[in-house]
Amino acid sequence: MLTDTRVALPSQRRLAALADHRVFAALLLLAAVLRVVTMLGYRPVTLYWYDSFTYLDTAVHPVPSATFHPIGYPLLLRALLPFHSVELVAAVQHVIGLGTGMLLYAVLRRRAAPGWVAASAAVPLLFDASFLRLEHAVLSDTQFIFLIVAGLAVLMWSPRLSVRAAAGAGLLFAAAALTRTIALPLLLLVVLVLAVRRVGWRPLAALVLAGAVPLAGYAAWYAQHHGRFAISGADGVALWARTMTFADCARIQPPPDLARLCPNGTKVDAASEYVWAPGASLNLLPGDRFTHNDLARSFAIEAILAQPLDYLGDVARDTAIAFSWTPIPHPDRTTPAFGFKSGHWELPDQPLIGKVKREYDPDIRGLSSVSPYADFLIAYQYAAYLRGPFLGLILLLGGAAAARRPRVALLPWAVAMGLLIGPVAVLDFDHRYVLPVIPVACLTAALAFRVGEQSPSSGIWRR
Repeated sequence: MLTDTRVALPSQRRLAALADHRVFAALLLLAAVLRVVTMLGYRPVTLYWYDSFTYLDTAVHPVPSATFHPIGYPLLLRALLPFHSVELVAAVQHVIGLGTGMLLYAVLRRRAAPGWVAASAAVPLLFDASFLRLEHAVLSDTQFIFLIVAGLAVLMWSPRLSVRAAAGAGLLFAAAALTRTIALPLLLLVVLVLAVRRVGWRPLAALVLAGAVPLAGYAAWYAQHHGRFAISGADGVALWARTMTFADCARIQPPPDLARLCPNGTKVDAASEYVWAPGASLNLLPGDRFTHNDLARSFAIEAILAQPLDYLGDVARDTAIAFSWTPIPHPDRTTPAFGFKSGHWELPDQPLIGKVKREYDPDIRGLSSVSPYADFLIAYQYAAYLRGPFLGLILLLGGAAAARRPRVALLPWAVAMGLLIGPVAVLDFDHRYVLPVIPVACLTAALAFRVGEQSPSSGIWRR
């Protein structure tokens, strides 16, 4: 009896491996084409007043900001400064978006998700029109999403967390916190979940140390410029604005120095609007609003302690906006979805814009739509939008995965919930702030599915 002992050649094995990923490769190619269409359809890029221009100005003059914008995203813009092109910034961000989708797919295949499931988990990130718009704007969110997903990918890559992987994840989450400060409590949440999982004190210590060193270094740099050891000069202002939707000083009974920050009858349609409302009590104090950051924080803590149920009720009510079928403007002046339109939008007449044009990109101008590419995107966006109830189902499926496979799915599910609730708890709901939730929630939900038992030598881990 003859036995066939032929062994597949390395080239044949590589071809077989590539064939296993052909569905995702096709999706990635289509997603790349969509991003090319976006760059052709809207020239040069979306620039927001005042966020985009403060980021660009900080890139040219890198000093820690005393407002809402830490240094992380301006460092990316500074790396691209020699090219003096905001269009290149958008192109890089579109590539980062594709790279984030690849990370999602890779870690899910590593964790034994079937190919179609792993590819499906990346679909919202790769094809939702809201992500196309986000990547095409000079905003920090695309970098932030990549860093969060990369940090989770490093932590989830192997069933046993090594010291090196933990340190790498700590650096990534620290970079995310220096991009958007909401990642600072996320880093603490990650440490807590890993401690509950008992990953060992060495990886946990490596994660904490790697995360703390760059944050402490930035805080020391911040102290040199602003006189206090901190990451942000706006956390107290943000939390104060959150409390303005429910604060009742008859119940809080604040001391005289804090009583100046009580609600004064000014009404706006969202908590975040109190930061900018000229008639709000904080903005009637002498000096810039951010000079009163510590005072605002003290008032907010007093208000939350005096009215915890009112605070939690407002946070729950605003978080629920994420699950509506029809996107709800919050505040009313925003466009929550379907923002691709035809037209030309001039930039406001602001001295900072002229300065940024001189120093970063002389070709900066108002956004213009270009047919037929913009026409396609305007029609495309109504179908390519993840409706709120579907996000809710994805989060529920992720919760089920976390219950069934806590060692692998609990961490990303906790991060997804932190990303959803955290911004609302410290400031307000914003549809833009929900977008980072989506890829992490999809990652967790996909972990509810797995292929049959695989050996460690295959590179796929079942646990």
